[in-house]
Amino acid sequence: MDVHVQGGPAEPFLGARDVFETEQDLERRVTVRVREDPDERTRVSHDAESHLLTISRQAATSAMARELALHEFAHMARYEQGHPSHTQSTEEAIYLALAGRSVERRKLSHCYQIANHMKDIYADDVWLGVAPADKLVTFLESQLATAIADVPHDPPAGQRLTPTSDPDITAVNAAFALALVERHDLVEDDHPMYDLARVAADDAPHVGLSTFKRHFATLARDTDESTYRKALVDVTREYATAQRGEQAAD
Repeated sequence: MDVHVQGGPAEPFLGARDVFETEQDLERRVTVRVREDPDERTRVSHDAESHLLTISRQAATSAMARELALHEFAHMARYEQGHPSHTQSTEEAIYLALAGRSVERRKLSHCYQIANHMKDIYADDVWLGVAPADKLVTFLESQLATAIADVPHDPPAGQRLTPTSDPDITAVNAAFALALVERHDLVEDDHPMYDLARVAADDAPHVGLSTFKRHFATLARDTDESTYRKALVDVTREYATAQRGEQAAD
């Protein structure tokens, strides 16, 4: 693997390269550009000869830097493999799922996030086989706890100047986290993440946490374009049609 780092620490990315190439490889050159913008944690683009990873300095210097690099290398590998999760048009599948339906902007944005979760499942299938997952589990637990703590439970006394977590997508994120750790046998049944997920499910009972966990956990490992498109359409439609005040089928 040919990895070049610009504007930041090279060690996390070169260390990730050394781990990744014990079982995987990338044919195209990888350029890592570290940027000051903390709001853009990671972004990957591709051309015919290379991959470009843009990452914030905050992420590049965090305790999760090596794991983030491994995750993004795995996305690059899936792209080079022509994996359906990374070649299927997300827009096409979402609009197919939502044809003839009126969907609020908030939910449409969440549908794209759900599609990214599905890509992440397939990327994580690659790198979790070559490196320990302890930091990933801690990260998922921390992110879920933070989101749940930020979900508004009472009418605000005044105007809030910072955004709150949306309970609907928080429940889906909890489903994704559980699906990922169960898919790779990363935690025991009594892990605190399960308690957090129950709270998230209670905050959005109409979403159906176990339904979405099943969608993510059972994604076929050897999928084809048609099967993947159907899975993406199904999960998108499931989320978009869930109505507040109505319990989703579990």
